[in-house]
Amino acid sequence: MKKTFLYLLLSLTFVVLSCGEGGNVERKIVVKAKAKTKKKVERQRPLVPEKPNCIEYHLNANKIFRDGNDVHMEVAREIGVGPFASRDEIKSELNKMVAIDDASYADAFVLDNLTHSTPYLVPRAAELLQEIGYAFQDSLRNKHKSEYSVIVTSVLRTDADIKKLSRRNRNSIKESAHRYGTTVDISYARFSKHDEKDEDVSEYDLKHVLIEVLRDFREQGRCYVKYEIKQGCFHITAR
Repeated sequence: MKKTFLYLLLSLTFVVLSCGEGGNVERKIVVKAKAKTKKKVERQRPLVPEKPNCIEYHLNANKIFRDGNDVHMEVAREIGVGPFASRDEIKSELNKMVAIDDASYADAFVLDNLTHSTPYLVPRAAELLQEIGYAFQDSLRNKHKSEYSVIVTSVLRTDADIKKLSRRNRNSIKESAHRYGTTVDISYARFSKHDEKDEDVSEYDLKHVLIEVLRDFREQGRCYVKYEIKQGCFHITAR
């Protein structure tokens, strides 16, 4: 009887100890499984750089920048000066404008050979243009690209300038925001490289960096933008 009781007691003890170990083993297995899952997730996480280092190739300039001539003209008449029949008339309003061919703007953008416009803008537009130029350069640096500047191809136009331009470009219109010193054209097909020894950046990449910059300024309510496909430029009016 005593032997039977002792046998049962020992068996019960073994079962209890086994259950305890089994619980520990099960817990260890669960913890280990969780650890493996965590490592797996970390391994599969894509190595995508932060947004400032990416070029947003998906942006479609033709869909983003569709501000029509009517909205450009409305704000141009509101904040601008002129219009001017000839360049001689501009002299009387120079105190209301800024000469953007001044050396203080040289590091922000490059002025093209202005054959049908003059380098004058109202202060708000001049400030906007300078900020766009700097933002473009900063964006390139953030993306670890070589340094370039945007090229400004058209600024303030007089009626005489528009008349001459219409002989070459049928798409030029008489009712243009360029007549009020509020508007510039920035090329998306040409850019000015700072150091020819640096690695080249494709025009395609440079264009999309410029699209990002202009998109941001437009969303901030700083300007209207029209994507001029045939002219190879962005038509930008300060707000």
